[in-house]
Amino acid sequence: MRKKYFVKPQDVLGSDANALGSYQRLQGFDIPMNEDSVKRIDRLVNEYEKHIMAHLNDEYLRKTTWADRLADRIAQLGGSWKFIIGMAFFLAFWMIWNSVNFTPHFDPPPFILLNLILSCTAAFQAPIIMMSQNRQAARDKHEAVISFAINYKAEAEIDDVQSHLHRIDGKLFAIESMLMQLTSQKDKS
Repeated sequence: MRKKYFVKPQDVLGSDANALGSYQRLQGFDIPMNEDSVKRIDRLVNEYEKHIMAHLNDEYLRKTTWADRLADRIAQLGGSWKFIIGMAFFLAFWMIWNSVNFTPHFDPPPFILLNLILSCTAAFQAPIIMMSQNRQAARDKHEAVISFAINYKAEAEIDDVQSHLHRIDGKLFAIESMLMQLTSQKDKS
């Protein structure tokens, strides 16, 4: 089991309470950091994430064909409120036009032609949406692998830093022990 070491801001900054006002604690580590350091870290992390996402987007655009991008747009439209509302208006118009007595009826009730049109739309739209979802799932998997690799590397670096801190702590303990021995020998003489 690993020991957990915490640095109190008072130990680093002294007991001056006013000095603590301009510092924040790094979440989970109790390390005092000033506002400039926090902003710098946030900026670096954001730039790194943007760089990775831009690279993934460029790679996605390079690997997708014109038909793939068309399928993505059709899937995007088919899964939107715009499509649902448009289809609702189309169906209502079709049924009203073919039901009212003073209009020419090209598809009288029970609307067999409308049923054929809706069946064809569903038959073509479903596989297109599934193709788009499969590509998105592959892209999400690729992003997850990259995220895992980044997290794994970060964990390895954190473990390395912790081992260095444990070594430093051991050396500090040895120095404190030697100082205690020297002061006790000095007090005896």
